[in-house]
Amino acid sequence: MIKVENLVVKYGQATALDGISLHVEAGEMVALVGANGAGKSTLADTLSGILKPFSGTVQSTKMAHVPEGRQLFGTLSVDDNLKLGAWKGQDRDTDRIYEMLPELQRVRKQQGRTLSGGQQQMVAVGRALMSQPEVLVIDELSLGLAPRIVSILVENLAELNRDHGLGVLLVEQNAHIAFSLCHRAYVLELGRITHEGKSEDLAVSPHIARAYLGELSELGSED
Repeated sequence: MIKVENLVVKYGQATALDGISLHVEAGEMVALVGANGAGKSTLADTLSGILKPFSGTVQSTKMAHVPEGRQLFGTLSVDDNLKLGAWKGQDRDTDRIYEMLPELQRVRKQQGRTLSGGQQQMVAVGRALMSQPEVLVIDELSLGLAPRIVSILVENLAELNRDHGLGVLLVEQNAHIAFSLCHRAYVLELGRITHEGKSEDLAVSPHIARAYLGELSELGSED
């Protein structure tokens, strides 16, 4: 569903991603974990075409991007924000989104700016689902949200994967969340993939535990 090979992305003379390779198979949930400034959002933006690679290849099937910071239109209703996610000529019926994310049903007429952070994140996910993707790239699902809200969002994603076969690439600083949701993971450090494998194996690695599972305080800040 997503295949990245030897990807290099630069900002001027500075290299943000240095020869990374990763893949997401059909129906798979994969995490990309990294600290602030590792290049996670650069990868997400490159996958969605916002940034152009300097070299390497990016291939994907039908993909949708949930950007960091939600990026809703604050004066539009939830329903109208959702409709913006559909491609031209696609069905703009939002009822199927409310079936998948029933928590949004009661706020469907509210303006985006009046929603809580968790509700806004849910709308951002629903907007991406309007394009009927096969895989979602989600940039910082948990950023700025209370643990209880994050738990609800994680369960929503697990249900979408289980019930609809939706693939997910979760780009996330919080390794606890990423490893609990995704079977497989990559670790990005300073623009390079340094570790990859099953999440349960990475979680017991001394280096990963020190850097990403609570023994260092570098997680939790914005990219």
